[in-house]
Amino acid sequence: MAARKQANSYNFPDPIDNDTLIGHADTIGTFMNAWEMRDTHPVHPVWMLTGPRGIGKATLAYKIARNVYGNVGDFFIIDLARNIDKDGKSKPDGKVISVYTIRAMIERMQMSSMSGEWRVVLIDSIDELNTAASNAILKLLEEPPAKTLFLLIVHQLANVLPTVRSRARVEKMRPLTISNLRDLCAKFIPDEDISTDTLRLANGSFGKIANLKKSGGDQIYAELIALLQNDRSTQSDIMAMAKKIAPCPELHGILLDAIASFGIAEIYPMATHAIADINTVYLEPEIAIFKIINEIKKCL
Repeated sequence: MAARKQANSYNFPDPIDNDTLIGHADTIGTFMNAWEMRDTHPVHPVWMLTGPRGIGKATLAYKIARNVYGNVGDFFIIDLARNIDKDGKSKPDGKVISVYTIRAMIERMQMSSMSGEWRVVLIDSIDELNTAASNAILKLLEEPPAKTLFLLIVHQLANVLPTVRSRARVEKMRPLTISNLRDLCAKFIPDEDISTDTLRLANGSFGKIANLKKSGGDQIYAELIALLQNDRSTQSDIMAMAKKIAPCPELHGILLDAIASFGIAEIYPMATHAIADINTVYLEPEIAIFKIINEIKKCL
């Protein structure tokens, strides 16, 4: 079996540092047309970029931002990496963006309002705002400051407050094509031979390919499929596979991919709920994974 690559073997840039945007020509074209006509037709102040994770929403948002804001001080980024607590201390390891982060951004915006240049507020992502932070953003969007563009990244549109959504121009971004994914692989992991199966497994998300390569998930998925197709697989084999998958939450989704691959949609709801419960119900995640693999096996 080939040795699994370590995470630092790959160089996947953060969206803020990534100048390579592949795909989404329609979305970027729509915005640039609106931006170029802003003197005669005011550009909508709030753009919501929605679609699955890992398809390039943040990369596109930063590309738009670089075309809009005037000075460095006119660009405001809200994300988990810049999260703060009530004392103003950095809290980058949080799971939600706090209202204190939003309030601090609003204060900085008020100080920059005299520049006269366009300002950009980029939020990555709206899904990660807590309730108080969402309400604070809503108040800002109800009367957007002049010459201010809001770029709101959304992974699940259903998670956004309807009142926030109603104030935005929603751009639904599609998953990347297989051709797009091949181009991105050639750019960022040129020494890797990415199989067509891995590209299909990514479901149009280069971010998923990046996670699969960093975690060795593509190899583990191939082993999972082989185990499920092997009539001689034992309970011990299944537990060994479960122990490989369980420690990596980003790999749990390959179970759903396997279900889709075999066309056994009837157990999809059970598997989805079991995966969602892993962190809250099961003290030993491998037990949940073991049960899901067993259920898949029974259906084949």
